[in-house]
Amino acid sequence: MTPPLITILDDTLEIRSLLSQALEGAGFSTRAFSRAAEFEQAITTLIPDLCIIDLGLPDKDGLAVVARMASETGAAILIISGRSNLQDKIVGLELGADDYITKPFEMPEVVARVRALLRRGKTAPTETHAKMRFDAWTVDLNQLELMHDDGSQARLSHAESQLLQMFLEQPKRLITREQMLDTLGGGMADNYDRAIDVRVSRLRSKLRDDPNAPQIIKTIYGAGYIFIAHVEAVKD
Repeated sequence: MTPPLITILDDTLEIRSLLSQALEGAGFSTRAFSRAAEFEQAITTLIPDLCIIDLGLPDKDGLAVVARMASETGAAILIISGRSNLQDKIVGLELGADDYITKPFEMPEVVARVRALLRRGKTAPTETHAKMRFDAWTVDLNQLELMHDDGSQARLSHAESQLLQMFLEQPKRLITREQMLDTLGGGMADNYDRAIDVRVSRLRSKLRDDPNAPQIIKTIYGAGYIFIAHVEAVKD
């Protein structure tokens, strides 16, 4: 069985080496890059399961790389950065990152976060079909694609697809913030309310769901969210 491929983008050789050694020791395959340009070139042929991205790169803002990976691939994204302020974490999540670790970090924590992200990515209860229809949308959870009845399409990031899958599995039922954090994670345990809100807001935007008068995802203030659209499986 081929081990999951983890790509590492960090301009510090020592960090790249430590991450590669720890992850390979845990059974993963790795490819490491020091610059965004070489990473983005390699990603045209590589199919990583998870990308570790530093924000402070010499040739490009790491947030721009995060945004591109989230919009163009289905890989999970873990940011590891020296930027510790809350705003950078929020922006990272808004752009499609699944988790955020601040430097300095402990290597066992990184390995644990990677395993958790990949485990969530593989979770697909039997009642969830690959293609589902709701409101004016059809989603292909395998291809991470949203298709509207008007013919337009939108691509979901890994984080968006995991959130949408959670809603599709439990339509018309309250999902609390705590339940969402347990399932989706996100490296924001100290600020989980804001982290979850960001993820929901990003998904609403993709679904053209007006937050002031939602027709798909309803906010239950102080509790969580309810996916209020009717959901049905699409048979191939």
